[in-house]
Amino acid sequence: MALIRIPPPNSADRVRRAVWQVAWALLYRTTPNPLHGWRRFVLRCFGATIGPGAHPYPSARIWAPWNLVMEADSCLANECDCYNVAPVILRRGCIVSQKAYLCTASHDAADPGFALTGASIEIGSYAWVAAAAFVGPGVTMAGGSIAAAKAVVVKDVAAGMVVAGNPAREVSDRGRPILG
Repeated sequence: MALIRIPPPNSADRVRRAVWQVAWALLYRTTPNPLHGWRRFVLRCFGATIGPGAHPYPSARIWAPWNLVMEADSCLANECDCYNVAPVILRRGCIVSQKAYLCTASHDAADPGFALTGASIEIGSYAWVAAAAFVGPGVTMAGGSIAAAKAVVVKDVAAGMVVAGNPAREVSDRGRPILG
């Protein structure tokens, strides 16, 4: 997916972000781990689309809940960072582990003004973004795929594939090593 230019924030955008930051600090971040239902409610109040049984954990940083879709039984674990300037879509049953970074934005290095760019991220059904992995703008991880711990995923991942490393490369097909 191609990166698109993100317009600079206007005053309404800044106010909405500020209100969310206060709500995150007071109503979301302070809750005990088991209170997923409360956090789903808070996210929905700010425009997120959240399915039943989704598990948003209290220290998961969500930049813009209005750009978040969490389908049923998906998970944003503690200390993950969801920098969703563009939409982030977590399909049914996917897991984003602790300290993972979902980053939908970048900058246009060819532009003298270093314009903000972005593209959505989609994590497929029953896919897993392991601890401290990075998923970059425009990436789609298809259903059942895995990004190993600390992987740097900057290209799409096919269904059932396991990627690892920096940059991430295919290492197996859900348990079957790739030869070569």
